[in-house]
Amino acid sequence: LKAKTTMAGDTPEVPLLELESVIGFNGQVFSGLIAHPDQEHLIYPLGCTVIIKSLKSNKQEFLHGHTNNVSCVTVSRTGKYVASGQVTFMGFKADIIVWDYSRKEMYTRLQLHKAKVEALAFSPSDLYLVSLGGQDDGSIVVWNIESREAICGSPASAHSAGHCLTVKFSNQSDYIFVSAGNGTLRVWELDLPNRKIRPTECQTGQLKRIVKCLEIPEDDSFFYCGTTTGDVLKINLKTKLLNYCAPLKEKFSKGVNTLKMLKTGDMLVGSGDGMLSLCKEANFKPMKKVQLEGGVTSITLRGQGHQFFAGAESSQIYRFNYADFKEELISTGHSHAVNDVAFPFGSSDLFATCSKNDIRVWHTETSKELLRITVPNITCSAVEFMRDGRSIISAWNDGKIRVFTPESGKLMFAINNAHSMGVTALATTSDCKRIVSGGGEGQVRVWEIGQGFHRLAETMKEHKSTISSIKIKKNDKECVTASSDGTCIIWDLVRVVRNQMVLANTLFRCVCYHPEEFQIITSGTDRKIGYWEVFDGSAIRELEGSLSGSINGMDISSDGNHFVTGGDDKLVKVWGYTEGEVTHIGIGHSGNITRVKICSNSKYIITSSADGAVLRWKYPHPVSD
Repeated sequence: LKAKTTMAGDTPEVPLLELESVIGFNGQVFSGLIAHPDQEHLIYPLGCTVIIKSLKSNKQEFLHGHTNNVSCVTVSRTGKYVASGQVTFMGFKADIIVWDYSRKEMYTRLQLHKAKVEALAFSPSDLYLVSLGGQDDGSIVVWNIESREAICGSPASAHSAGHCLTVKFSNQSDYIFVSAGNGTLRVWELDLPNRKIRPTECQTGQLKRIVKCLEIPEDDSFFYCGTTTGDVLKINLKTKLLNYCAPLKEKFSKGVNTLKMLKTGDMLVGSGDGMLSLCKEANFKPMKKVQLEGGVTSITLRGQGHQFFAGAESSQIYRFNYADFKEELISTGHSHAVNDVAFPFGSSDLFATCSKNDIRVWHTETSKELLRITVPNITCSAVEFMRDGRSIISAWNDGKIRVFTPESGKLMFAINNAHSMGVTALATTSDCKRIVSGGGEGQVRVWEIGQGFHRLAETMKEHKSTISSIKIKKNDKECVTASSDGTCIIWDLVRVVRNQMVLANTLFRCVCYHPEEFQIITSGTDRKIGYWEVFDGSAIRELEGSLSGSINGMDISSDGNHFVTGGDDKLVKVWGYTEGEVTHIGIGHSGNITRVKICSNSKYIITSSADGAVLRWKYPHPVSD
């Protein structure tokens, strides 16, 4: 694979970085987790990528092609096609991509809907695809898969106030499908000779419901509608009349998000409060239920349903065996932006990430979550392992520095009121006796820590704005701080004075010492990579780091020969330090890249992004000792 670099000028083609693993799953996409009919793979969205994951080997393949977040995914009954729709900006066309599953490549791109594709469904023999536009579009379109063209379209709802949320094809006919939502519930018939779709309103009498999901049994006799009020409507597909509404008393809390009928005739119900229930179809009384973390947004059966999977809003995927009905957590991910990545000193086996509500420790090779430290409703902006490996130091937006044990995640101690506008950056000294922290108000503070005590040793008040990055020299006598006030300051930590200041017309986002520590490299919102002399703060050279958006993350290899950058252009770039040229480019992120880290044995690069994804890449250069 080759990719053109985004550098100015006529540069040669640059090889792509090898993407090895993605940690993440967008649990906000309803019915977004699908078990492929081959019973070997799971398909799910993350940002603007569709991921195909092997259930046996956990190996992942990626379908890239969307320009914005994927909003819906569906798989044809034979498994030949996968279709995905996206969101885009007001007034712009939102693409549908139909993928050839066996080749893992794009079959066709379909464009008609504006702003968002709400839902997609294939007809039972893979002949047609029905697509539903979002609230600002409000239309239903039927596409011919073979000719790759639209056959016909129609407004989804009879009333302008109505908003359609879901669509599903019947199991027996390629010409009948159902749509439902807020103030609309219709059965449609495709009239192919006249290129029209004709809707029939379903009669529910006085009952008014907002339908979030549909399920149609194999025989097409009835269909079921899960509602936001927590009950299920059963409607006759032939007569379009309401059969019943259940349960009458104990409704499903926070609404029914997803329904799946089993071969036994029982129904799996996923609700907004995170409850997954196995119910008798006759009255929807739960026979068995399991509480999951976050609202259940997807249920998908593997084969006949002896095994099934559930996806939750908390970006977690669970596996169930029908026989014992116990949940097994098989995949976890962040559901908010990942703000920092850290490796323990001298180790590449595991790494930590931090986000809103939590810090997580991952096993690098398997991408398995080893530990989760939860602090509800507070955002962790920076995380660092102490050099001796005995503690995890973290910076939080409530102004506290919290220190945890790495094995159990137990809180060892917290430094309260460390910074008045939240703690935004951290670094620790190699003797494990001091923490240097930066805050939203621009102050840099040095804390002395020991067995059972911590105290503020020094405060340095020269920055005027948020501190974004701190790096400490190996001898603990000097540090550099980058700030969004357009300055990087090199501090003498012994005399606690400023040695040098670097000025640029930018909001600095990242700074790194070269391993030999005579130079620093910086980057930020001006998209430039600056090399500076530590001794006198003079500029050595400047590189064009990106053509669009700021550079938010940067790390340098242990031998100093290469460094890696990532930012709002969503590209990971590996650079030669002396040549100042890109050697490899990584394409895979859907959100803005927030952090970039090279592990200490230079085997992997870990990158994180604003959509909660954490990606592992193969580091492309052998490191010289």
